[in-house]
Amino acid sequence: MATVTGNSAAAVQKAGEILRSGGLVSFPTETVYGLGADATNGRAVARIFEAKKRPSFNPLIVHVPDEKAARQIAIFDERASILAATLWPGPLTLILPKAQNSGISDLVTAGLDTVAVRMPDHDLARAILKEAGVPIAAPSANPSGRVSPTAPGHVSDGLGAAVDLIVAGGRTSVGIESTILDLSGPRPRLLRPGAVLAADIESLIGPIDHGGSDAGDEGRPTAPGQLPSHYAPHAPVRLNAQSARPGEILITFGPDLRKGDGVINLSEKGDLLEAAANLFAALIAADRPGMSGIAVTEIPDQGIGLAINDRLRRAAAPRS
Repeated sequence: MATVTGNSAAAVQKAGEILRSGGLVSFPTETVYGLGADATNGRAVARIFEAKKRPSFNPLIVHVPDEKAARQIAIFDERASILAATLWPGPLTLILPKAQNSGISDLVTAGLDTVAVRMPDHDLARAILKEAGVPIAAPSANPSGRVSPTAPGHVSDGLGAAVDLIVAGGRTSVGIESTILDLSGPRPRLLRPGAVLAADIESLIGPIDHGGSDAGDEGRPTAPGQLPSHYAPHAPVRLNAQSARPGEILITFGPDLRKGDGVINLSEKGDLLEAAANLFAALIAADRPGMSGIAVTEIPDQGIGLAINDRLRRAAAPRS
């Protein structure tokens, strides 16, 4: 199993050393736990794909500690500058033209001339990024296509010894991956909904397109999280369920009176932010041996509920 260390200055220093030397480090962000490697080191990045069994055509997000580091690898226009100044650090990833001499491995960008970049809103994550001194490619720290990890135990259970170090920072606060916005063209495109809402973005830079959340030509994604089947537990997921069928675990939302070992409530208060934070942990807890499936009751399709339902639709999609 991977070495697990707590949140300390020594842990940050050790994480930086491992990342600079080409190793893999899992660390918490406000969204989910990431699996980090030096984005300029092709061999290190290849270890991410090997550990996750991730398709090499699926690009990665590069994490940076500050905007200065982001501008060294990506070209910012006025829209990007406004969003970074207002919404960073935070759960927003920007797809931008890759800067000349960025040094970013082609494995990170899947050969595209764009790069996905974000600055996490998590003190421990940014401390590790600053200590590493290099841009860090960091997808979620789980086997490809499976449920994303929101606690250090999820990482060790899913990836085990494939990770050199897990920096434990407790449960993540947001619980679902970042919003992804493509700014590489003349009109912004929302590629993945998340905690930063479309309305927040449009209030700053004007209208955005909402039709880019699935992989494009020939099923080739331009950003993470666009494959039809993703975020999936081993058990099949059934959406908009009224009740559990025999052998199913039921995931509910709101003031649902059903209780017991076979029922998990994302938020008894009906709080969508709380539901988002609990979503992946609930899917992992419901994915029990011997159960026939996971039933999920209806989740309001508004605000961050749009992102929750995006993850659930992909979790329930037919497996390839």
